[in-house]
Amino acid sequence: MPPTTVVFLLALLMGIQPVTTDLYLPALPSITEGFGASMAQAQYTLSALLLSFGVSQLIWGPLSDRFGRKPILLAGLSMYTLAAVGAAWADSIQLLITWRIWQGLAMGAVVMCGRALVRDLYNPINGAQVMSKGLTGLGVLACMSPPLGGFLSGHINAKAALLAMAVFGLLSLVFVAAFFKESVRHKNLRALVPSSLVRNWWMILKNPTFLTYSALSSASFAVLFVFLATSSFVFIKLFGFSSAQYGLIMFGMSSSYITGTFLCRWLLTNLGMKRTVAIAGGLSLFGGTLMGVLWLAGIHSIWAILLPVYVIAVGHGIHQPCGQTGSIAPFGKAAGTASAVNGFLMMILAFATGTWLSQHSDGSVLPMVVGMWFWTTCIAAVAWFAVQKYGHQDAQHEHEHS
Repeated sequence: MPPTTVVFLLALLMGIQPVTTDLYLPALPSITEGFGASMAQAQYTLSALLLSFGVSQLIWGPLSDRFGRKPILLAGLSMYTLAAVGAAWADSIQLLITWRIWQGLAMGAVVMCGRALVRDLYNPINGAQVMSKGLTGLGVLACMSPPLGGFLSGHINAKAALLAMAVFGLLSLVFVAAFFKESVRHKNLRALVPSSLVRNWWMILKNPTFLTYSALSSASFAVLFVFLATSSFVFIKLFGFSSAQYGLIMFGMSSSYITGTFLCRWLLTNLGMKRTVAIAGGLSLFGGTLMGVLWLAGIHSIWAILLPVYVIAVGHGIHQPCGQTGSIAPFGKAAGTASAVNGFLMMILAFATGTWLSQHSDGSVLPMVVGMWFWTTCIAAVAWFAVQKYGHQDAQHEHEHS
């Protein structure tokens, strides 16, 4: 596939995640009121989706190693589109959560194949640069999703915002069917053999480089999840913003993330992986600490939240391409399985974070502040210590595993 096609595909495949989460966030308060649901139930429409998203990758990964990426992508996008239609016509919060779980199951196939595709085609450093380009496209979709969701829910209804996901799924399905060329050169015929599967999982989980970069990507995603799970209630309910205004706030965050992906490519070219991650760790910790200190100082304005969040988003735009490509770099034939385990760990941590948030939501900004400050501290610890010790990225010393 031409490089531009690969990058566009990555933008679609990785971008399905912000489309699925960010597009409906402006509609979430009205959905909650329409169903007579609690804030905790509303947050489960996000955390349950991410849990199923994470777990499903453990199945999709070995399947893609065995049969190739394209058939898994076609199956996942078809299931996603149908589940999105079902979510739009749900008539209770319980049914909406059920359809969101199915969306998460399908989304696992799509995002997992996107990460594995990079390992199929590129060495680690080039892979991180290509991934950052794809994640720039993800950032563009993340910029568009909240304003679009706010417009649709404000001028039509919440169902329109949910149906927009089905349209995205269908268009992605058509593009993959037409332009995706199988990236797996040699299918792993033993990928689904139970003994081989367990052996691969163990090989992956005991690899220090995998664990290090998975910790980085997981902690970075946990910070993002805290913001996603709390922001619509904070800005719409507490600060009184409209859905459209909230969409503009999310646009600013996504723009900061895009800035991070551009900065990531420049830093990788000039400084290498370890120093790039260390710098991003400093950005993350600065943003989280600034938010916490301003809150403790009694400064509770909108900018006391947004400015730190935008700094954290720049760091997120660096951590994700480095963490996701770094975690699967040591693996060849098991790239799909490694991508799946990385995604599983990210979503398990996000689900645990969502559970904590649902238990500590008190109608204030405090859960957001505490959650983001905690996870940015974890990011800095991983970036400054674990990555510097175990984050080897030498393309000449990769290993092929079956």
